[in-house]
Amino acid sequence: MYGHPHSSDAGTGLYWGVPRAWPTFSITYDYLIVGAGSAGCVLANRLSASGAFSVALIEAGGSDRHPFIRMPSAFSLPIGSARFDWRFAARAEARLADRALACPRGKVLGGSSSINGMVYVRGNPLDYERWERLGAAGWGYAQVLPYFRRSETALGAAHDDPYRGHDGPLQVSRGERANPLYDAFLEAAEQAGHQLNDDLNGARQEGFGPLEMTVAGGIRCSAARAYLQPARRRKNLTVHTGALAQALLFDGERCTGVRVRRSGSRPGSGHTDLHARREVLLAAGAIGSPQLLQCSGIGPQAALAQAGVDLRADVPEVGANLMDHLEVYLQQGSTPGVSLNRHLSLFGKGLIGARWLLRRDGLGATNHFEVGGFTRSSADQPWPDIQYHFLPAAVSYDGSRAAAGHGFQVHVGPMLSPSRGTLTIRSADTAVPPLLDFNYMSDPQDWQVFRAAIRQARDIFAQSALTPYRTQELAPGETVSSDDALDAFVSAHAESAYHPCGTCRMGSDHRAVVDPQCRVQGVTALRVIDASVFPHITNGNLNGPTIMLAERAADLVLETSLPRDPLPYYTADT
Repeated sequence: MYGHPHSSDAGTGLYWGVPRAWPTFSITYDYLIVGAGSAGCVLANRLSASGAFSVALIEAGGSDRHPFIRMPSAFSLPIGSARFDWRFAARAEARLADRALACPRGKVLGGSSSINGMVYVRGNPLDYERWERLGAAGWGYAQVLPYFRRSETALGAAHDDPYRGHDGPLQVSRGERANPLYDAFLEAAEQAGHQLNDDLNGARQEGFGPLEMTVAGGIRCSAARAYLQPARRRKNLTVHTGALAQALLFDGERCTGVRVRRSGSRPGSGHTDLHARREVLLAAGAIGSPQLLQCSGIGPQAALAQAGVDLRADVPEVGANLMDHLEVYLQQGSTPGVSLNRHLSLFGKGLIGARWLLRRDGLGATNHFEVGGFTRSSADQPWPDIQYHFLPAAVSYDGSRAAAGHGFQVHVGPMLSPSRGTLTIRSADTAVPPLLDFNYMSDPQDWQVFRAAIRQARDIFAQSALTPYRTQELAPGETVSSDDALDAFVSAHAESAYHPCGTCRMGSDHRAVVDPQCRVQGVTALRVIDASVFPHITNGNLNGPTIMLAERAADLVLETSLPRDPLPYYTADT
């Protein structure tokens, strides 16, 4: 019935590898899902749950069962590895001192949820009210809240909290805050005039409190672990790993399938055509989904012609509206013996890893971003537009550069930038990375919010709660205080928070790439379901909103829906 192309694990219905050379043949399923990332794993689980439909999940990467992925504190290690990361890079940005910022994306089961920093943030309720105003009908907060709840088991929330989920696949936990710097930072934020908030994912996002993480039992809870692993024994679900989607297949306007080849093989070599009786669902992410659309002839006519691709549907905003978050590290020197810098030697890291391997606890069982917060850059900003991740160490995100001596830091930056970039293919071959032009810092508002963020963070670090631990400011440095000096620091040091989105915008207008049902305009039987459809970037990390989006989109595909829940939420004027 389900047509498995090769033998699979006995009774699992899953195929976890590919032969050395793919033969040329075709096979048919009810639904094809391209991309086993945060959205794709959700879709694979929900669409196969009833057993009524055959589902194939196509992933260019391989297994996620590696200690560097499973161990939370090792999250920086898969980034930059060709085994787990597509290793995209943006074009050099003149406003960022001609630097070309990295854009890592997961190439592994679980996608970017298997290599991200595991910070779980839903976004602000007003983010989704804006989505609806921008034409994403049915995506307001009352509609999305039930899907956030369905997706999660919030281990740190009260069991009767109506805003939080208690029996969903994604386990969301809080750190132990064993290092005294965590509580000192929160106390300093309160001393600086900010409100403490015990649940940044509840009715109120604004304020400072515990940051939640997708970690359960000391192990990363990626979308693959939360959604795909429980579904592996379903006979109606097949997973193709090492399978690079080359092009979408069509019969007239109807999308009928996907042509795949083994990752790394040459164009024109053995391929497999996978067909869909019902629909093809793109969940390849903010980079992969628009790239595959453009390579298949769906996108802006001029860009496709330049890449030698025949036009199938002129959808000019495919690859437009590219958004991301930027951040800088405000680093503070500290007294000896308190920060995590004392553990960053090879010997120290070895001890952390050994304990985690034996007991799944200790410093290896956390992402170390255990507290943070959200503030507004000005009194007239209606909801938070600055995020803070506090880290009791002074070190680069990828772990490659630690400060000399001891220190701690906060990552801060604008969350709701009006700057927009573009993604454009350079070849009809999906193995060739597209051109990414983020157009960072192109709006004056970006600079204003960055200055406000740095000054607010400095004010927190200056409070008496941190006096016993604080020495000199390491970055930007105490002499960097004027607007021009702060702008120069941002230009030289701002980094991506790795949150690309928006390249297949959802809306109700004729220029939107997908409609509010996530259906691609200009063709049929094709949807995009991932962060690329965000009408506007949300306030915070994007993994949680992407999983929510896939949960609700799965119901749209199945023509069902959870009821709205119009619970109240905090706004600045209430």
